Amino acid sequence: MKIALIGYGKMGKMIEQIALSRGHQIVSIIDVDNQQDFDSPEFASADVAIEFTSPTAAYGNYLKAFAHNVKVVSGSTGWMKDHGDDVRKMCSAEGGQTLFWASNFSIGVAIFSAVNRYLAKIMNGFPQYDVRMEETHHIHKLDAPSGTAITLAEDIIDHLDRKQEWVKGVQHLADGTVEGTNEVKPSQLAIESIRRDEVPGIHSVIYNSEADCITITHDAHSRQGFALGAVLAAEYTKDHKGLLTTSDLFKF
Repeated sequence: MKIALIGYGKMGKMIEQIALSRGHQIVSIIDVDNQQDFDSPEFASADVAIEFTSPTAAYGNYLKAFAHNVKVVSGSTGWMKDHGDDVRKMCSAEGGQTLFWASNFSIGVAIFSAVNRYLAKIMNGFPQYDVRMEETHHIHKLDAPSGTAITLAEDIIDHLDRKQEWVKGVQHLADGTVEGTNEVKPSQLAIESIRRDEVPGIHSVIYNSEADCITITHDAHSRQGFALGAVLAAEYTKDHKGLLTTSDLFKF
């Protein structure tokens, strides 16, 4: 398979290594200093482009790839609120484009998400438990809460009747300052965000009652799991169309 990389930071370089080890070819690498290569024949030859950049750049990158009918796999977060409707239209049967988007490509997170949904269903019958979330990432991460935390929170809201929306809880900022509160309305789900060191990503869902506490946690040891998942997603996307996500790739 021919792969183009959009974004060549730590994730891009790790994706490159894994893609090559699985027998794929990297035909184009686009970063901030060679945006003109979107219009190159090498980029247009790609079966799939894998995009890991920033919330502000992602949507524009999709448009540039779609202009050459190149399918995109993307792990960039923070763009959905402003551009989600447009992307859904472009990836409809009429629009004809393909985007595999996920807030997290880790196989472990896919399993963790399934457990999270099942636990929320169980907790519908036990109103004595309140639920909140914590997510911890490295100090370079621009968005908070993380896209993965938001996805997990939305899954809880979909399956736990007493929660209607997620809100930002306590925010531990990269500069050491702390703001916000976890004291929210009963119908709200607080997401506490912590930015420290070079943490790849830790997500915890905490159900607490007067009697006890139940916590489930996914703790990423490195970015390797995310990179492998992105390449697996590209392999899947090559032969599929439309707006795709991890529930299409992992059937559980």
